[in-house]
Amino acid sequence: MPRSRVAATEAMKRRLREPTVVLTVRATVAATLAYAVAVHLSSEPAPLTAPLTALLVVQVTLYSTLTTSVRRVNSVVVGVLIAVGFSSVMGLSWWSLGLIILASLTIGHFVRVDEFVNEVAISAMLVLGVTRLASQAWDRVLETLIGAGVGLLFNLVFAPPVWVDSAGESIEDLARRARRLLLHIAEELSGPVPVERAAARLHEARRLDQAIADVDAALRQAEDSLRLNPRISEGLLSRLVLRTGLDTLEICVVVVRVLARSLTDLAKHRDDGQPLFPQDVSVALEELLAHIGGALVSFAVLVTTQVSSNAEEAEERLAAELAAALASRENVAQMLLRGVQEHPEAWQLYGSLLAEIDRILDELDLEHRSRRLMEELDRASVANRERFTRFSGLRRLARGERFRRAA
Repeated sequence: MPRSRVAATEAMKRRLREPTVVLTVRATVAATLAYAVAVHLSSEPAPLTAPLTALLVVQVTLYSTLTTSVRRVNSVVVGVLIAVGFSSVMGLSWWSLGLIILASLTIGHFVRVDEFVNEVAISAMLVLGVTRLASQAWDRVLETLIGAGVGLLFNLVFAPPVWVDSAGESIEDLARRARRLLLHIAEELSGPVPVERAAARLHEARRLDQAIADVDAALRQAEDSLRLNPRISEGLLSRLVLRTGLDTLEICVVVVRVLARSLTDLAKHRDDGQPLFPQDVSVALEELLAHIGGALVSFAVLVTTQVSSNAEEAEERLAAELAAALASRENVAQMLLRGVQEHPEAWQLYGSLLAEIDRILDELDLEHRSRRLMEELDRASVANRERFTRFSGLRRLARGERFRRAA
């Protein structure tokens, strides 16, 4: 098969695995099935509430589908009850419509339906405006239950994908972008760096900082896909590994932005045509930033690798990059110290530069990483124990233990 055709096939497969495409196909199938079921169970000639509910309920992950189903059904039932209550004391007019909308939106916030607050008012208005109120009201509730049930069963039978790979790709892409920025900064240190060019690198670092929000959204989707998923046996560990990994990279990206800011300030103190550092310091800094960039990528690969053998290789590469970076850092520190002795006015910027490099190396340190992960696991364990303790009284009450003790 030609190479271009293989590339096109791989691109098509990646496109079909995207969350948007998967959600579109799944929601279409679930809505169609919900309508087919509602036609047989509802007395309405066109029970469109069922496919509408299924369309809104079927999310990308099983966890979000379950939580959305509960909120969606709750909002519709509350809206129907409000409409039934209002219809018994008043008819449909402009002031009664405004009053029911106000009441529905207010009550919707108290029943905690979150994004379906407007659905409470929509359900109340639709039911209030029909002729056969009681029949139409409970038909709407029935159709809502059918749509939510079909959507939930659809995700139970056809389990949605686990989005860990896409989240891992986003994390690795963030690390590679940070590495490219560090390499670009390092390549420019050997020659004169105009303030405009240094400021451009600072803006690039700020854009990289803003990209963290997109990676965080992809990671939240992956975390939801791991919850309540029967195909995942260690979902909590996977979630914590990815989350703590992204937190570390986020700190490193912020420090890279601060580093770019320090270099921009240093460029402002240099005359035009004068390099930021002497030639030997520039070469040493270029080597140091290259090792830090490599360590960022190795760290991202480590936290996103699912196979143990590959994780061991990534950990070895990370350890090697960190060792080389620490050796380069000591060399740069000695050179900068001699430079400060010759130019004392630069001590603050040189010191901040070393402090920022130290912060990145400390965040990527393997012992720091293990300690942070263990802390998160302990915190999650404590939270789970508290949650089980909270419900232990209900479980004892259900088994009748309290009544036996009282007797």
